[in-house]
Formats: sequence, C-alpha cells, structure tokens
Amino acid sequence: MTVTTLPPDFLSALEAQLGPKAVRAVEPRYLEEPRGRWAGQAAAVIAPAKTEEVAVALKACNEAGVGVIPYSGGTGLVGGQIMPDGAGAILLSMERMTAIRAVYPEENVLIAEAGAILENVHEAAEAVNRLYPLTIASKGSARVGGLLACNAGGVNVLRYGNARDLCLGLEVVFADGTIWHGLSRLRKDNTGYDLRNLIVGSEGTLGVITAASLKLVPRPAGEGTALMVVPSPEAALKLLALARDHMGEAVSAFELMSGMGLRFLEDKLPDLRHPFEEPPEWFVLIDLGLAKGLDPAEALEALFADAFEAELVIDGVIAQSEAQRHEFWEVREQIPEANRRVGAISSHDISVPLGEIAEFIRRADVHFAAMGDVRINCFGHLGDGNLHYNVFPAEGRTKADYLDRRDAIKTAVHDISHALGGSHSAEHGIGRLKVKDMVTYGDPVKIAIMREMKRVLDPKGILNPGAVLG
Repeated sequence: MTVTTLPPDFLSALEAQLGPKAVRAVEPRYLEEPRGRWAGQAAAVIAPAKTEEVAVALKACNEAGVGVIPYSGGTGLVGGQIMPDGAGAILLSMERMTAIRAVYPEENVLIAEAGAILENVHEAAEAVNRLYPLTIASKGSARVGGLLACNAGGVNVLRYGNARDLCLGLEVVFADGTIWHGLSRLRKDNTGYDLRNLIVGSEGTLGVITAASLKLVPRPAGEGTALMVVPSPEAALKLLALARDHMGEAVSAFELMSGMGLRFLEDKLPDLRHPFEEPPEWFVLIDLGLAKGLDPAEALEALFADAFEAELVIDGVIAQSEAQRHEFWEVREQIPEANRRVGAISSHDISVPLGEIAEFIRRADVHFAAMGDVRINCFGHLGDGNLHYNVFPAEGRTKADYLDRRDAIKTAVHDISHALGGSHSAEHGIGRLKVKDMVTYGDPVKIAIMREMKRVLDPKGILNPGAVLG
C-alpha cells in the first residue's frame, strides 16, 4: 500500500539529485484525460531528463512507499494516466526524454526515448526514406512510451501489427530503480523469457519504459486510397477477403464506417469535406501500399469492378491525388473528434473474430433498437476485428440524461462481444476504466499469474496503483 502523504523533505531531496527542472508544479493538463470522466490527483510532477534520473526517482519512491503514475502523452482513453484518489502519488512525466537516439536505415531500426512524440518518429523515419507504420489520430501528442505501455493499435494493424509487433527491444526502469538495458536490434534472440512482451501492454504497472528499439519498414513506392459503399458489414468482410486475394499484404488498412459517423461529422465539423452527397449506411476505406512499378489506382479499379460484379459494393470513389487521399483519411480520423463533441453515453473498444463481426453488429443493434432513444456510431478497424461500437443520446438529449443507464449499456456491449469469443479491450488497454471488466470476463488463472508477476516486479505496489489489476 502506498502512502497518502509525501514524507517530509521528499521532494527537496529529489530536486537536489535531479535538478530544479525535474520537479514541477502539478498543472491542470496533467490531471485531465480526453473523455473528461476523471479528474486526477498528484502531489508533484517529476520530469527526469535521462534514464538514470528515472532510476533515482523510482528508487526513492520505492523506499518511501510513494505511488508513481507514469505519464506519457496523456491521450489514453481508459484512465491509465489518471489517479482520481492518489493525492500522495507523484506523476512521472516523460516529456523531457524526447530524443531519437539512433536510426539504422539499413537495418530498418530506430531507437527513440519514451517521450518522443509519434509524429516526430514518423518524421525521423521519413528522413531516411523509411516508414514507422504505427499511426493513430493523436499522433501529434501521443508518445512512444505510452503507445508501447498500452500496446496501441491504430489503422495499420492489418498489415504491420500492433505496437508490440513493431518493437524489437526496450530500456526499462523497474520499481526498485534497477535498469534493464534491453534495446536490442535483433530479430532473433531466443535467450529465455521475453521481458519485452511482458512490459509492452502492462500499462506502467510493472516497469517504466524509457526508450525503445522500433521496427521501420520500406516506404511503399505507390499508395492508394478508396472509399467504397457496401450494402452490409457482411459484404464488407467479403470485400476485405477479395481485396487480399487481389493484392495480398499490400492492403495496409481496411476501415469500416457508418452513415451515423458522417452525420456526426456534418453536424459538428461542417468545414470538413464529405465524400458522398448522402451518407450511405455502411462504407469502407481501403488503403494500399504497393511496390515499385505497380499502380494503386489501377489495382483499386480492378478490385471495385470485381466487387461490383459480385454485388459487394454499390458505389465508390478512388483518390486521384495525395490531397484527396488526405481528405479521405481526414474523414476517418475526425470521427472520434465528432463523437467527442456529440458526447457518447458509453464508448467501447471491443474485438471479435472476423467471422463474428456481422453477428456482433446484428445482436447489438437489435438490443439497442429496443431502447428506442439512442443512436449508434459503429466504426473501426475491420481487418483486425476491432470495432468502436459507441452509444449516443437521441437528438435533443445529452449523455447526462442517461447516466443511470451507462453501466447497463457497457455491460450489454461487452456481454455480446464475450459471447462471440471477443475481448472487452482491443487496443485502448484496461487502465482504471475496465478493471471490473477484467474480473468479469478475464480468465482467473491468467489474472492470478498477472498478480504474481506484479508482486515479484513491484512488491510494494508503487507503479500505477489501481490500474489494470485494481
């Protein structure tokens, strides 16, 4: 159990070791999270400038029993970076550790510190004609450490995998201040237990990531994007299979979107250019990255022709320029912002096996149609089974009118997902929002082993108390 009040002179002693820039006031920005569901607490903010300073801070906190909230870009959606009842904890920010330490283009490897912003990693990769394919809507503020801590997904998982799949090695500081120097550039290393994959996805509860070796890939010579209207989610899945038959692993992203998402965009972001005169019920965004000598537009035209003949698509538009590609992606990437402005009653990050996606949507739609006074915006990464099935108030009402039903709505979505072999957390993590769901839907053996891992690596429980395991 961590202390509720910092020991006397604790901060002054840390400041003497780390310097005055490392100990900071607790500004409001550190205590907010994107959905506004919690207000955080912290006794102080510590912002080390290097790994050895992180080690000093953690050792001091461990000895004193002071809780530590690892803080990256603050963009997490499940409250992992927010401690509502942790007045005696310190917030450990990575914002001063932003260096790109090294780039090895011939190896397709980039080494970045945990505080490096994702967009800056993209720029460093682009400077050597490479691509770091992990991308999310908050790429301008999300940081490497947080992305790995929650095993972020994003739109390119279909081709390149999650954050875990794009990480070769880590540098990590554990609760007692010991440093694991694991910044490997190796693709093959069978030397015992895989600590990297243990730490990735642990949400700061087992150790603090300070740097990472990231996988780069060659930049596709030709890229293409299309929006295609489909008659149903079932047709969208068949279209995905057809696209992969046509182009194999060249399909980088395959995003499902609904007409409700477009209507929200029209209402809340009217300056955004919309691709259709009337919002279709369902449509997909397909993104390709092809090798030299291949024409993405021709490939997409051939796909559309075959799909139209098979009655899998009704209409479509293929981007004719990079500017138009950007416009198509803006539609997809601004949906979360429009959702935020509308105000969801309950947002969900679920996954189900690909073959069960249409059945999940059918069952969930039937369930919520019976309520009669909600709107559904279902969208997500169809290629990897990750849907964001979000429930909104009826027109003219606000989410405050539904507070007494929020838990029941979330439970219904998660129950349907679980019944179909799915997960209640696909890419956002557990944080504090889904701790109870871990108990409800989790395997008890797995949870027991996780608790034992936590006890071994963080026996005093100082690292992100209350997150993941409660």
